[in-house]
Amino acid sequence: MRHDRRIVYAGTPEFAVPALEALIAAGQAPVAVYTQPDRPAGRGRKLTPSPVKKVALAAGIPVLQPLSLKSAEAQAELGRLAPDVLIVAAYGLILPASVLAIPRSGGINLHASLLPRWRGAAPIQRAIQAGDSETGVCLMQMEAGLDTGPVYACESLPLGSDATAASVHDRLASLGARLLVERLGEILDGTLKPRPQPAEGVVYARKIEKAEAWIDWTQAAKVIDRQVRAFIPWPVAQTRWGEQILRIHRARPMPAAVGSEPAVPGTVIGIHADGVDVMAGSGIVRLQVVQLPGRRPVSAADWARSTAVVGHRLGGAD
Repeated sequence: MRHDRRIVYAGTPEFAVPALEALIAAGQAPVAVYTQPDRPAGRGRKLTPSPVKKVALAAGIPVLQPLSLKSAEAQAELGRLAPDVLIVAAYGLILPASVLAIPRSGGINLHASLLPRWRGAAPIQRAIQAGDSETGVCLMQMEAGLDTGPVYACESLPLGSDATAASVHDRLASLGARLLVERLGEILDGTLKPRPQPAEGVVYARKIEKAEAWIDWTQAAKVIDRQVRAFIPWPVAQTRWGEQILRIHRARPMPAAVGSEPAVPGTVIGIHADGVDVMAGSGIVRLQVVQLPGRRPVSAADWARSTAVVGHRLGGAD
């Protein structure tokens, strides 16, 4: 790939870091990086730069942080950079068609799903929650629609029974970085042509809401297990334990024993060395790592040994 391309990179969270680092390592450092404005973080609510900003500054790359790219002033600023291409990974701001028209080769989006499945804000979590057997990353030509552009290339990743949003996030970020560096030259040379997304199979990954963290124990154990794994590290699945909120960091589904007495969903029915069994709508959920308010996550077995839990019922929501 030619090394005289003028690349502008736009990204904000940790997911966008490996691709930026890969471009720098490949001798394709962007001429500028766009990222969202610094946000308050931590107990002191101190203004904190995004992960992408930290990497860019460490590499000596100019950083731009407009509140929006819709204004004529912001677009003129991008135009003065004379970009050949705009590469976007989890930037978090809407890019109007007028912005995508500025780079000579348009915009390329690194998206964390196998398009057209899971367009939108939370593709990793929704893939796990739905029980998909695989997910992946795609390089997509950007257009005005929500993740509707034609696709240059994709790489798939199997989703095992222990996959969490955190673990899949990290693997897809690395996979996407490699795919970007491998295929960028072909994209910019015009030898790799994008293919339109098929009309069938379109699914939208709506944004995760904190209220979704509440566990409904009448659901099947496998559904609750997927909810727990999809919501790591945020918002973390939770349930009522008396007057307290019990957060579930790790669990696994178990079949109900043949001939066992049925119990009301949410009832704690047993304690084992590797967890605490809770009756679900069908099957059993074995809690393995839990957390009470103001405390660190602990093994569910340790939690159960510190209080009487068998026969008590978990559940309830605001």
